[in-house]
Amino acid sequence: MISPPRWTPEELEQQRTKAIESFRRERMQEPLEDYVGAFDRYKGIVENLLRTSVDLLNLDDAATGILTDPNLLEAFRYIAGPPISQDDLRTLSEGVLSPGTLRRNPAMARRVVEVVRIGLDRRRFAWVSENRGPSEAERGAAVRASAALLATRKVGTDRRHKGKEDQETLVEETFLRAGLNKVPTRRIITLMDAPAPGEFCRESELEGGKADFVVRLWDNRVAALECKVSNSAINSVKRLNREAAAKAEAWIRDLGATQIVPAAVLSGVYKLRNLADAQRRGLTLFWAHDAAALVSWILQTR
Repeated sequence: MISPPRWTPEELEQQRTKAIESFRRERMQEPLEDYVGAFDRYKGIVENLLRTSVDLLNLDDAATGILTDPNLLEAFRYIAGPPISQDDLRTLSEGVLSPGTLRRNPAMARRVVEVVRIGLDRRRFAWVSENRGPSEAERGAAVRASAALLATRKVGTDRRHKGKEDQETLVEETFLRAGLNKVPTRRIITLMDAPAPGEFCRESELEGGKADFVVRLWDNRVAALECKVSNSAINSVKRLNREAAAKAEAWIRDLGATQIVPAAVLSGVYKLRNLADAQRRGLTLFWAHDAAALVSWILQTR
């Protein structure tokens, strides 16, 4: 059997540097229009929230209307400082955020509102705690600040999703060009359930976890691939070490090192020591900017 590649510290550093350079190029080329468009959209939503609630001074009467409108609810969570997630809002209010329940239960709606009111950002909305109406300048500044918060979060979320989607598309297209056959996603309870040699499937359950790709090698081993995009060295610990490397250890323990090859395709920013740690724990590392290395190894297993 052809062993998966194990990189020296020098090779990891070289690839890590290339990944960072690619990440920088992509970020510098991102269009400003994405943020501007999101800002303008959220500016209108925040203005609507202030109109509906009479500048946040009449939240109780407006509670049901705000909480049952997805756009208003999102903006409403962001008037707190810091913003409150939907999960935290449910937990702290002991409430349910489904529109039907809130319409039937005004008391619950008021509890939800109270949680946000307690956490209200008194810097942005000083007039609320002072029980007065805002000046035009105060209202305008609060709207712009809130829109900026929401737009920044939106663009960041879209960026993360797009990065992973682009990487997965790259891997799939690389496999298809190399002659591998794509088969349907499936639940893999034992390795007999994995695709046949030379075949791959997209996101599938595998022994208590999920793999973004499962590939049957020609020597009958199974490669379980994770696609990981990291936008910072700190973020890489979660993406690489706590997620991908942890799965690698579990798969090797449960399925056997001679049967399973856990691997990750990486792009973005990573620390050298985190890469070395993940590799030491049994995770084979490949890079989105060098997908040819992944295919080369797979083809060697014929």
